[in-house]
Formats: sequence, structure tokens, C-alpha cells
Amino acid sequence: MVSVYRYFQNKMRLNNNQKAFFAFVRAGLWGGQKSVQELIAQEFKDADWNEVYQLAQEQSVQGLALQGIEALRNLNGSPNLTIPQGLLLQWIGEVQIIEQRNKEMNAFVAELIDRLRKEDIYCILVKGQGVAQCYEKPLWRCSGDIDLLLSNENYKKAKSALIPIASEVADEDKTTKHQALVINGFDVELHGKMPFTISKRVEAEIDEVLNDVFCGGNVKSWDCNRTQVFLPSPDNDVILVFTHFLHHFFIEGVGLRQICDWCRLLYTYRGTLKYRLLESRIKAMGLMSEWKAFASLAVDILGMPIDAMPFYDKRFKRKGEKVLELILEAGNFGHNKDLSYRVKYKGFTYKIVSLWRRFCDFCDFATIFPKDSPLFFITYVTGKVK
Repeated sequence: MVSVYRYFQNKMRLNNNQKAFFAFVRAGLWGGQKSVQELIAQEFKDADWNEVYQLAQEQSVQGLALQGIEALRNLNGSPNLTIPQGLLLQWIGEVQIIEQRNKEMNAFVAELIDRLRKEDIYCILVKGQGVAQCYEKPLWRCSGDIDLLLSNENYKKAKSALIPIASEVADEDKTTKHQALVINGFDVELHGKMPFTISKRVEAEIDEVLNDVFCGGNVKSWDCNRTQVFLPSPDNDVILVFTHFLHHFFIEGVGLRQICDWCRLLYTYRGTLKYRLLESRIKAMGLMSEWKAFASLAVDILGMPIDAMPFYDKRFKRKGEKVLELILEAGNFGHNKDLSYRVKYKGFTYKIVSLWRRFCDFCDFATIFPKDSPLFFITYVTGKVK
């Protein structure tokens, strides 16, 4: 485990609230650490626990942070965290709601998969509830959408089968083969592709991964409420999860939940992943700098064991810190950003304002990834113009 003393002594300055928050996240991910315990006892006395709780909400890791609190309290000689009882009960109550929602979602996933199979429609569950199984407490992970990956034929059949029973149907994005629905109160997204719209080079490699899933049959299964649910194989899943959160990072912002998903996936399958295949895929996509920056964030900030993080490079430590700064600034899926312009402006004015906002974002990204960010921005702009 990385020493948290080394982390807190680096160039990036975190306030006491952020220090407490990351200590809880690390403990939730990997179990309690004595160094974290000592640091809490010495330096977290002035933390504003309401702010710590708000950080957990902003990053959609309420359950993981609460798990960390439990882990630290179970240590021998556990520190006095002095979290107000009322706030702690509120926190526990929210996580209980998350747990119940996950149980309901798992039951719905099983029902949905069974329904599709009866109509001879086969799909792969990606991200979300499948990746949640890599956590020690899967039901404490904040859930999102139910994402189903389908071949071309099954994508068309799934639309025909599910649209009639949906309470809400969004406009289909035919270019990316994406159809969003709401069924029984759950957000369901059908994917005929897993696009990375800011790089054709990355998309080409993702298509190869999808071909390995559908044609190569490289999948794993999860017993979800006695229903066999197929997930991408670990080697394929790692690529899909990484490129998905990276795309969100560049376009609208990403939260720690997605980064933690990636970390737990890599950690869970650290003994079986084909690292040479992974390296060749990352290089083919031209994303090794991005991988190493997020790897540094995972190891140096989130405390992931170095031997479980492929291609970790300590020279990318500062890039990892800058990535974290942007994540904290944006919040989960841009939660902290001022998005009022989306309703304030219309038509051509909206497009200009939106383009300017994206340009400013990519200028920030260019300080971390000076080679890729300009190319990504050009691809993004030309795609929007079309």
C-alpha cells in the first residue's frame, strides 16, 4: 500500500475535509490502514464532516466511504472520528436506500434478461451492476443505468421488444446506436456500439474488443437472482470501462465512482489479466499517457497496490494530481459545473457558448495531455459540425 504520508506531503494541497474523504475511500477500497488511522487521529480533528459527506455525494461514493469508516473503526485502537451522530445516521440511512435500490435493480436485471431471451434476444451487461460485483459490498455501490450491449441484429430486436413497454423513450442516436429508455422506473440504455467520439483510433480498437465479445465469445457470467447474466471477459471489460470513463472525463466530467470501478476490476482480476494484450490495446489506441496518469491517481491517491495496477509509472504523479484536481472541480458527470447555459441560450448562440465551454475544458486537459487533447478537440468539433 502507498503511504498516505507520502501522498499528503506532495505538491497538491488538500484541506482537512478532502483528506478525511480520501482516507475513507481508500479504506473502503482496500481495508483499513494503520497509516490512515494515525493520520486521522493527528490531523483530521478540524474536519467539517458535513463537507466530507457532501464530497462523498458529489463523487457518488457514499457507500464506499461509509465502508471505509467501518473499516477504520474496526482497527485495533481505532481513532475517534468524532462524526456527529445525526450525520452518521443520515449517512447510514442513505446507504441503506442505495442497498435497497441495488436489490431492486438486480431483480429487474434478471427479469429483463429473461424477457429478452424468451424473445431470442441476447445481450451483454456492461459497467454498472456487473462491475459492482468486484467490490466487497456490491450493494453499497451507487447504481446508475442498466447498460445492455447488443450485436446489430439484437439491437434492432431489443428496440422493438422494449420500446412498447417503456414509460419514457428518448430520441435514438442512430450514429452511435444508442437508445435510452425508462422501464419500471429504471433507466435502460441499449448500445449497438461503445463510441469514443473524440478519437476514431480509439473507436477502431473498441470495435475490435466488441468483435472479441460477440464473435470470439469472450465473456464471463454472473448469477443474478438465479439468472445467468453475461458480462464482458475481464480483458475486454477493462478496456470498455477505461475508455468509457475517459470519454466522460474529456466531454462532461467524471466522478471517482467510475475510477474506483476500474481499480476494483483490475484488482479483482489481477491474477488472470493478459497484460501483453492490454498493453498492445492501449498502445493501439494511443492512450498510454492517459492510462499512466489515471494509474498514478489510483496508486498514489487512492492507495491501490502497485502490483495490481499495470503500467504504473511514478513519473506521472503530477499528471495524476492534475487529473484529480479536474475531477474534484467537475464532480460526478459534471455535477459541480455551471450548466445554466443549456437552458439560458438557444439555437446558434447555444452552440457558440457550448463550443467555448468545451474549448476552455480542453485547454485544461492540454496541460496534462498536450499531444492528445488538441486532436481530441478537433475531432469533437468536426463531429459536432457534421
